[in-house]
Amino acid sequence: MGSTVISIPEELSPPLPSIKEEKERPNKLSIIFSHLGELQKNKQKMRKLIHSVKVGIALVLVSLLYLLDPLYEQVGENAMWAIMTVVVIFEFFAGATLSKGLNRGLGTILGGGLGCSVATLAQKMTDMGKASTIVIGSSVFIFGAAGTYTRLQPSIKKRYDYAAMIFILTFNLVIVSGLRAEEVLELARDRLSTIGMGFAVCIFINLLVFPTWASDELHDSISSKFQDLAKAIEECLEDYFTLDTEKDNQPCRRSSGSGSCRSVLHSKSKDETLANFAKWEPWHGKFGLYYPWNKYLQVGEQLRDLAPIVLSLKACLQSPRQPSSSVRQSIKEPSEAVGLSLALTLQELGESVMKMRRSQQEAVIMPKLKSMRVELNSIISSSKFGPLQNVDELAISSFVFLLMEMVEKVEELAKEVEELGELADFSTK
Repeated sequence: MGSTVISIPEELSPPLPSIKEEKERPNKLSIIFSHLGELQKNKQKMRKLIHSVKVGIALVLVSLLYLLDPLYEQVGENAMWAIMTVVVIFEFFAGATLSKGLNRGLGTILGGGLGCSVATLAQKMTDMGKASTIVIGSSVFIFGAAGTYTRLQPSIKKRYDYAAMIFILTFNLVIVSGLRAEEVLELARDRLSTIGMGFAVCIFINLLVFPTWASDELHDSISSKFQDLAKAIEECLEDYFTLDTEKDNQPCRRSSGSGSCRSVLHSKSKDETLANFAKWEPWHGKFGLYYPWNKYLQVGEQLRDLAPIVLSLKACLQSPRQPSSSVRQSIKEPSEAVGLSLALTLQELGESVMKMRRSQQEAVIMPKLKSMRVELNSIISSSKFGPLQNVDELAISSFVFLLMEMVEKVEELAKEVEELGELADFSTK
């Protein structure tokens, strides 16, 4: 059986740096990201502690409505709504708190307003026997069903699900209490005022006292994924081309590349949640209004498309049908050159996103990726190594095919990062 040749049109492009040059180049980005990882762990613990303290302070402030007699005389038992508001809407991220607070206010106003209107109409019909009960029962059914159906719509559920739920709750509480209470408008006003007090305390403390922004979290999360995948690629190639005798003599080490890839692969829900919260946050720091958070999600999708390819490359190491060491060594230098170039490209793109700086896509990145295509074509050409056994040939072809797939995905990823830089107005320096 002859060797399989994948024809790729060769283009004039700068040659890939040699494997020796790549290894000798000081990888400052890896050092920076390793230090950032350690600082991030400590920073996360500190942020959790600060958040807990802020929640405690907010609860103390709203509890003063109960503890201080002058304030209690003004609000009475409605003070419990302020405490409930703090417990319910005070979230870890500022955008989440603002989202829940505005949703709660919107749902309370709409539910209370409609509930008061229907309750007033029902009270005017008390002389008509059971007509008022029919009106209230029908209103509860109609608005409850309509509100629940609205919650199930994807566009509403994504950002206004909590508002719809509070609308249903407030409407039913107001209309049912209005059936027995004479001063339903005063009741709604008092509850709304105490809810507003709780909301004001949450916003003041969460947004002004050591705020935790979901936008910063999403930005750092997307940036770190580039480094995670780059590190996994380097680790895979290092393990693949390690001689069997060296593997036996080396102590068993725990692989972190697979865990990082799986973390990237399962990050979609987290990214979408952070993007939703970030859209609610006000202008702060380097993130303005109408920032292209959806483009961040598209970059995250490209990273998640790349992660399973890296995992497949990792699976090549665990296959019992490995090609012989001599065959692997024959393609070691060009394969490692391509792999290290991929890792460096991912690190450059990650640094571009992290520092909000335009990447040199046309001048550096795209020519480098084209050079990788040419190099991969030369690996599997018949002139590169002699006749192979069928199993060896299949294993080598699969390995090179995965490298080619990674090159294509990184090209698409570079284009997405370039578009992000244009929409977010990244600096060119």
